Amino acid sequence: MGTLAVFNHVTVDGFFAGPRGEIDWVKMIRKDNDYEAYTHGQSQSGATLIFGRTTYDMMKSYWPTPDAIKSDPGMARVVNESPKIVFSKTLKSVKDEPSWKNVTVLHDIEPADIVRRKKEASTGLTILGSGSIVQQFAKVGLIDEYHLVVVPIVLGDGKPLFKNVGNTSLELVQAKSFKNGIVLLTYRPA
Repeated sequence: MGTLAVFNHVTVDGFFAGPRGEIDWVKMIRKDNDYEAYTHGQSQSGATLIFGRTTYDMMKSYWPTPDAIKSDPGMARVVNESPKIVFSKTLKSVKDEPSWKNVTVLHDIEPADIVRRKKEASTGLTILGSGSIVQQFAKVGLIDEYHLVVVPIVLGDGKPLFKNVGNTSLELVQAKSFKNGIVLLTYRPA
């Protein structure tokens, strides 16, 4: 059975997005060769990528573009070729386009058995961004690992990653710091 992991950037004060959903603060991450090597290594896992509608639209508008392919060809290849699941109540279907293939639309995580069956049939699933999807999956106990990239910035206001999740004990598996100030914290449910 595959694992279901979260890979998400959060601010020091625990937000995954600003108050209106903005993530422009992620662009403030200073370049760090070790951090880039780490993220590129993690992207080779072959996991199915999971998005909510907002993250899906953002990723689709960037990764298949010539700019993305030129800027980061390895990551663009992984993101563009990986199987993808989009959870959306409003998106009815997606067409496989030449540069954005392997997309499945699901309209609800309930029943959670659908996601459990996908975990059993996969080498792994990774939620990228998509704070509301993280919250929904965490509430029903579907997440096996949290990879939280703590960005050294304080927003003061925004969308908290674990809003309405409830009391959840986590076990620290790994803590890794990078020269650009980022700290990667990996947790599993205790």
